[in-house]
Amino acid sequence: MIKAIIFDLNGILIKSQKLSEKFEKDFNISSSDFLPKLFEVMEKVRQPNALPSFTYWEPVLKSWNLAMTEDEFWKYWFKSEKPNEVIIQFARELHEEKNIKMIVLSNNFRERADYYGNYPWLHEVIYKAYFSSRTGLIKPDLKAWTLILEENNLAPEECLYIDDQEKNTNAANS
Repeated sequence: MIKAIIFDLNGILIKSQKLSEKFEKDFNISSSDFLPKLFEVMEKVRQPNALPSFTYWEPVLKSWNLAMTEDEFWKYWFKSEKPNEVIIQFARELHEEKNIKMIVLSNNFRERADYYGNYPWLHEVIYKAYFSSRTGLIKPDLKAWTLILEENNLAPEECLYIDDQEKNTNAANS
């Protein structure tokens, strides 16, 4: 019997154009230049003891001659993201009709996790959200799922996992 569905947040519950594509379109910064910097910064900001994320982004933006304030940068990034209403409604119905716990497991940093806290549906539909910046665990590390199972008294066979990255679904299935 399924007791919980564990959702990835970005790409499943929230849809958006890839940030690398936005930067290429809006600022003519190629994905081959953007992605290594994104991975470098994300490696740092997903950790619980990270400095404010813009501390890492500001020098990168300056190296590309982009004069953005912290507020402008977050608005540019986050405002283009939209809740996936179809999936959210599906989760809401399963929660209400079948009493299935909806859990989020997301590789996200503090500022983005805080921003998502402003979505009312996150509080109405989601039982609990696990963000890597808070747990220190980054998918596909198996400890990320183990933490959820242990804290919520769940067995692996009682959970479904939905993610848009195969490496994460493979890890969850293992």
